[in-house]
Amino acid sequence: MHIPLLPDIIIILGLAIAVQLLTTRIKIPPIIGFLITGFIAGPYGLGLVTEIGQVEMLAEVGVILLLFTIGIEFSLSDLVKIRKIVLLGGGFQVFATIAAIWFIGRQLGFSDPFSLTMGILAATSSTAILLKSLQERNEISSSHGRNALGVLIFQDIIVVPLMLIIPFLAGVEGDIGTSLLFLLLKGIGIVTAALLAAKYVMPFVLFQVARSRSRELFILSIVAICFVIAGATAELGLSLGLGAFLAGLVISESEYSHQAMAGVLPLKDLFTSIFFVSIGMLLDMGFVFANPVWVFATTISVLAIKSLILVLMGFILRQPIRTIITTAVILSQIGEFGFVLASVAFGENLLSTEYYQLFLATAVITMMITPILLTIGPSLGRNLGVKLESIDSNRSQGISNDVEKTELRDHLIIVGFGVNGKNLSRAARYGTIPYIILEMNPDTVKAERKKGEPIHFGDATHEPVLEFVGVDRARVMVIAISDPIASRTIAAIVKERNPGIYLIVRTRLISELNPLYQLGVDEVIPEEFETSIEIFTRVLYKYLIPRQEIEKLTEDIRSSRYEMLRSARARGKITDLHRYFDDMEITTVNMPSHSWMAGKTLIDLNLRNEMGITLLATREHGKVEPNPPATHPLIVGSDLIVMGSCESVRDFLSSIDKTHSP
Repeated sequence: MHIPLLPDIIIILGLAIAVQLLTTRIKIPPIIGFLITGFIAGPYGLGLVTEIGQVEMLAEVGVILLLFTIGIEFSLSDLVKIRKIVLLGGGFQVFATIAAIWFIGRQLGFSDPFSLTMGILAATSSTAILLKSLQERNEISSSHGRNALGVLIFQDIIVVPLMLIIPFLAGVEGDIGTSLLFLLLKGIGIVTAALLAAKYVMPFVLFQVARSRSRELFILSIVAICFVIAGATAELGLSLGLGAFLAGLVISESEYSHQAMAGVLPLKDLFTSIFFVSIGMLLDMGFVFANPVWVFATTISVLAIKSLILVLMGFILRQPIRTIITTAVILSQIGEFGFVLASVAFGENLLSTEYYQLFLATAVITMMITPILLTIGPSLGRNLGVKLESIDSNRSQGISNDVEKTELRDHLIIVGFGVNGKNLSRAARYGTIPYIILEMNPDTVKAERKKGEPIHFGDATHEPVLEFVGVDRARVMVIAISDPIASRTIAAIVKERNPGIYLIVRTRLISELNPLYQLGVDEVIPEEFETSIEIFTRVLYKYLIPRQEIEKLTEDIRSSRYEMLRSARARGKITDLHRYFDDMEITTVNMPSHSWMAGKTLIDLNLRNEMGITLLATREHGKVEPNPPATHPLIVGSDLIVMGSCESVRDFLSSIDKTHSP
């Protein structure tokens, strides 16, 4: 049986694999790879795919599954945590972008529907590229990372209503008020039905399916729910995308949401990949080469307009200039949802082929330069932030202006009030250590100050902020933020102003160890290595490795700045004997000055006969003497490497610490 679509699918998948292998090596985002695949295989490239219409039908499935997973991932609790950035920041960014491009379009003589459509297409940023890149750079918890996350969440939510608005714009010549009212009533009805189903119907249905313990039945049921609800909304004149999102929202309110996501995710990845390939097929590079000035001007205009609006958003949220500029740069591209919205607009004849090609080219270019934006954004934010200090120093640096400058001395400065910062402040209170906290989340500052914490809103990358918290008089400073660039900047300034301060920096990146030490940081705590130390320590305890030996190992690892963990060479051959003699124990013990054994020889002690202990070696003043003679005295402060049964070793350790012979 001949399947016309099968050769095209084989071509798409094979070509996608080859392109992805290449783009992964040169660190180009996967979405760009799929767009390149589509261009190569499409009619404007090599023309390898013939059934483009059927490929686009598969792409529609990808859009449905994409919005379905967004609905599953949607969490009201997550929204509440950054609600100010999501609702105020994200709302301002989206609607201001639409309004700005609509206004510019009107001034250029374009119609209202067209201008609004172009504003809608440009309003979103790339969730897939940005979040993945921020996670890889460990910047998701930084100030600009939180901003990006909040704005992207709002964009993901608002994309469904925007998909509803586009068909409405296509029929704007009718009775606008009546059409909008019916659209609103239909939307309210569907949402209400979905919420009722989520509370009363879906838990029962999914429980019955889960009771079968059939993975196949569970996945079939989840996918069926998605397409049934999506089909129902389409029958009512609303979009498939809205139905898919609501279906995901229905699932998200159940206890089976995580399993549903795990089952649907591979399907979503496959079909959304085909969607981006289908978009690439529509990209006409001949149009780009024929209109380079037009494409370049449109790209620069989009980046500039979105950046300016994001700067205004940052000022509305009263954030430091460094954060404002960094956020504006990294969020200025057009996102993957722009392609989804553009395909709807093109289908509704709101965009001509020429303007559709212009949008595709602009979107692809802005997405391709996103890695560059992520690199230059923090540097640009830091440099411009410093230059703008003289204009409005308190505002640009984010200094709390409702308190006087601290007069503390020999105090502790904590930068960042996350989990590490909170635990450190708790320890400082316990030890009656004077301390002061700098934090860039105004909501956290407000809440913690009510609890009595000496916390202030400020950006520690600026010298006046550090002067405000008394960095010149402080004894210890701990940088506990998830922003590697900011951490390095703070470390350089602090060590220049107060070389004697004991500076500790927490980092998630192994690559940050050497740069921070070169800046003069006294201790760098890499979370990954410290976690591994905690894990292997507990494992060694379970295998009855002596506590002294474990502590010695962890001390050696930290004193070598984790070089032992970074090296692939084998270490500690003595401990390998435990594999073969699991009833024996080898440990190292330091000879205390008060021990009754101090100064005695092996003949005097008769360790082997009296205690069942064999002295393998001693270490004195860094020199190791293996198999010491029987006349060798045990010198105070020397390390004794002994072997015996587990019970004999425990008895020996207990005996050596006594002042008199047992």
